[in-house]
Amino acid sequence: MKHYRPIDIARKLNISTSAMRHYESWGIIPLPERSESNYRLYTDVHLAYFRCTRAISNGFGFACAVDVLRKMTQGQTSEALWIVNTEQAKLNHEKTVTEQTLTLLRDPDLSPIEDKKLRAHMTIGEAAALTDVQPSAIRHWEQEGLIKPERSPDNGYRLFTPMHIRQILIIRTMRPTVYFLEDMKEIVHSVERHSMDAAQKVTEGTLHRYMNATVFNTWE
Repeated sequence: MKHYRPIDIARKLNISTSAMRHYESWGIIPLPERSESNYRLYTDVHLAYFRCTRAISNGFGFACAVDVLRKMTQGQTSEALWIVNTEQAKLNHEKTVTEQTLTLLRDPDLSPIEDKKLRAHMTIGEAAALTDVQPSAIRHWEQEGLIKPERSPDNGYRLFTPMHIRQILIIRTMRPTVYFLEDMKEIVHSVERHSMDAAQKVTEGTLHRYMNATVFNTWE
């Protein structure tokens, strides 16, 4: 059986040997055998685990990689695959929302929500249901100055227009990005000015990230 030294795998995958020891201590890499001089003896199986850790991290984040690989090391293969399937479903859902957002940005005359007729004024609950965003998140974005819903003169309740629905979808698209708050405000408020170029740019970048974040494209 072929054995690898820690430095061999570290060089092959461009990771540090200290990171490799951490993976082992976290239970996401099978414990290697030891040589007579107490050096770790990694095999092709360990190499595969290290590669999977990187691939899953690139696709779904390190926390997901830890969950999946722990299940694998414990022999719970089905449970590990279900975690991956769930993350893929989430990723695909986000990709679909991003594609829809990009479509409505390219054609502002389109309804922000496909097959759903929007009323002139909607409650926060209706806005949350239409955009698949929690009401608490919408309130937070209002506090941050990203959106400015109208208020009912009768009861003071928030009133969301189709433009606000469009803005909520754009914010949802930008959440995984590294844009600062002021930059996000500029992009979101561009909808009010009917200037969509900046919003289109960030949405296209997010869609590109989703298209390349599938774990099966990075596994070797």
